[in-house]
Parts: sequence; C-alpha cells; structure tokens
Amino acid sequence: MSHVLIGVGGGIAAYKVCSVIRHFTEAGHDVRVVPTRAALNFVGAATFEALSGNPVSTEVFDDVDEVAHVALGRRADLVVIAPATADLMARAVAGRADDLLTASLLTATCPVLFVPAMHTEMWQHPATVDNVATLRRRGATVMTPASGRLTGADSGAGRLPEPTEIGLIGELLLDRADALPYDLAGRRVVISAGGTREALDPVRYLGNHSSGKQGYALARAAAQRGAQVTLVSGATSEPGEPAAVDIVHIDSAVQLEREMIEHARDADIVIMAAAVADFRPISVAGSKIKKGDDGPAPIRLDTNPDILAGLVRARSDGTLRRETVIVGFAAETGDADGGVLDHGRAKLRRKGCDLLVVNAVGDGKAFGTDDNTGWILTADGQETALPFGSKTLMASRILDEAASVVPHG
Repeated sequence: MSHVLIGVGGGIAAYKVCSVIRHFTEAGHDVRVVPTRAALNFVGAATFEALSGNPVSTEVFDDVDEVAHVALGRRADLVVIAPATADLMARAVAGRADDLLTASLLTATCPVLFVPAMHTEMWQHPATVDNVATLRRRGATVMTPASGRLTGADSGAGRLPEPTEIGLIGELLLDRADALPYDLAGRRVVISAGGTREALDPVRYLGNHSSGKQGYALARAAAQRGAQVTLVSGATSEPGEPAAVDIVHIDSAVQLEREMIEHARDADIVIMAAAVADFRPISVAGSKIKKGDDGPAPIRLDTNPDILAGLVRARSDGTLRRETVIVGFAAETGDADGGVLDHGRAKLRRKGCDLLVVNAVGDGKAFGTDDNTGWILTADGQETALPFGSKTLMASRILDEAASVVPHG
C-alpha cells in the first residue's frame, strides 16, 4: 500500500478530483486529501473525507500535535495536485508555506504531479509558463492540460485531463519515479493504435482483438514528456482521448497507411503499435450478405499493405526524414518453427526498423489487458527484457529507448 497525498486547488475542476480520489482508494492506496481554503468553496471537506476515509485539514495549525505540515509530505509516496491553479503553482514556485498544502510540498521528497486547470489565457501567460518550467526543472511532473470546454462558454487549452488519465499517470510515477522526463519537448511523435476493420458489407468486417491500450499509453506518455503527438487510431476499447494529443480516426489498413505516411513526414519518432489486418476482402458487398440456403459464399481476400515496411522505404526514398526513428511491434505466439523471440528477430531483419517491441500474445496475454511484458530489439542486435507491468509503464520504457536514438540538434 502506498501513501498518496492529493492536494486540491481552488478551481471549478475540483469536483472532478473526487473521481481521482476514488481511483487511488480503490487501487488500495492510503489517500490523504489536503485542499486549499478556496477549494472548499467548490467541494466540501465532508466529501473528501468520505471518499478518502481520512480526515481533511487545510491549516498548518490543525493537528499540531502530529506536526501534520511536516508528516504528510514526508510520509507520501506520491503527491498529486489537482486542479493545480495558476495561483497554487506560483505559490509552490515561491516556496510559500502559508497553508497545509504548500507546507507539505516543502517536505515531500517523493514524485510530485501537478495537474493544471485554468483558462487558456492564464495557462499561456508568461508568468505561468515560467512557473511550469521552474517546477519541471526542480523535478516535478507538470501534466500538459487537455483542450476543450472550460468555465462558461470558453473553450481551449487548460481543461483538466480526465480523472482516469490522472490516475494512470499517478500510478506510473508510483511504479517508476523517473518515468516522465520532459525530454521530448519540440519533438514530433506519430503513433498508430488499435485494430483495423476491413469491411465485408455495410454491417460486417474482418478485425482482430486489439484494444488499442498500448498505443494510447504511448501517446499519453509521449505527450506528457513534451512531444507534439499525433495518434492515428483504429478500433479501440479506450474510453477517452489522451490529453494534449491530436487524434486521427481510421477504419481500414489502407486508410491507416495513408494517414501514417502523411503525418510521419516531419516526425522525429514513428511508432507502429496498431494491429493491422493482414487481409481485406477484394470486394465489399453493397448490401448485407444473406445466409442463403447453400451457406455463405466464399470471401476472396487480398493482402493488405505492409505499413511498417512501407514507412522504412519512405524514409529511404526521402518521403520521411532520414533521421526519423521507426519503432515496430510484433505480436507473436511461437510455433514449430521457433519461439516468440525467434520470430521477433526475423521480423526485425525483414522490416528494417530501428526498434521492434516483441510481445507474446494469446491465452489472455497482451490484447485487451492492462498489463504487458515483452522485449525491445534494436537494429544493432541489443535485446532488452521489459518486466511485467502496466502498459503505461511499458510505454515509458519504449519511449526511453526511442528517445535515446533520436539525433540531437
């Protein structure tokens, strides 16, 4: 069990933090909520206490016998500040200790996650930009906010990311404190995710079991490491879109190929995490195919394009930049001809990409699960085992490898 301190700033998005508290308590963590005085204008202390199962305080003079302003920060394994208002981040940068939350921040030595939420003008103001940069330089993780509807009729950057996403990022920092360095700022990353659907008729398609979870985890982590991310998404079970990510939706492998080539033209890193159908029907029926008395008619199939190999060729012929790092995925089961790694090594040689992530699939592995394991193979023959863990954790390690081979300058 980990100790999670959730600091709540005085913004309208404070009501969403109730779901963040529930995420961590249901995951088995001990949660203490420390709101600012302003936060209690939006959500009452009783709500925070009921959700966390712990008392709520705002002042340094509460629970003086426990020296709470020192103990809470020292005991925490993770601090989450949500919503992190412009005022609260400014006070954190200044080292203020005029309430229980800011005092606790000065004693915390664990990972600290700031989740900003404010109007676009406030987020983009030079003072806030400088404060965010200072917090990151000091080792805190500051999430890039989502874009969308704000208070009133306003819309733009500054919306609090969804509680599920905040929970996933927080869990990642509990697993690996250095998982989100801000090392991809100024980089363009293009990622594919999910499965393709090859139409048979207006209501049926050929598809696969891909959930899109790994591709979405990669997009989420890359965006929070500072990258400008485009996610080309096929069919997925993911309930929401990652914050600060541009999403392009596709159905078929042919559409996926077109969008990947188009968006990868000026990318620094391209990651093919989508599960692409190998075949598609030669013709698509204009109306629903009927069963008929003689059973179904044969369906003739054509081979889909090899998108990963096509991206490598596009890099060679100058369509993509020569420096672009290309990462592929191989979902393997092993058979009479070799094991999972044997097939992965052969695929890396055939495709010509820089990195290949190899997963064992089947029997409840990889597809549709929240956890994963595997290996990263490199073009120069290195092989790194990925320990079993969340797909968000795996995404952070894959991005470590990809970032390490991106040319500097």
